[in-house]
Amino acid sequence: MDRLSAPGGAPNQTASHAANHAANHAALARVARRFEAQALGALLKPVFGEAPKGLLSGGAAEAQWRPMLVENYARSWSDRGGVGIADAVFREMLRMQSAAQGQANPEGTTP
Repeated sequence: MDRLSAPGGAPNQTASHAANHAANHAALARVARRFEAQALGALLKPVFGEAPKGLLSGGAAEAQWRPMLVENYARSWSDRGGVGIADAVFREMLRMQSAAQGQANPEGTTP
C-alpha cells in the first residue's frame, strides 16, 4: 500500500493539505518579493536619472538599456533579502487570506 494512502485507498488528506499549504506560502512569498523588486525599481529610477547626453555618453543605446539595468538591480536586491517590504507584504497577504477563510490566526513564515 502507498504510504500516503489511508486504508481503503483514500489519499491522506493531511499530507495533501500540508503540501498545498507549503506551495501556497511559497507562491505568496514569490509575489511579495516581486512586489518589493517593483517598488525598489520605482525608488531607484530617479537615482539613476536619465542617460547623459553628449559626446562621451552612451546615446540612445544607453537610454534604452538603463531601465533594464535598474530593474535587474532592484530584482537582485530583493532576491538577496531586500529592505523588508516583501516581509511586510507577505504577512499582510497571509492576514488577508486567513480573514477570507475565516481563520483567527494565520500561521506562516517570512519569505
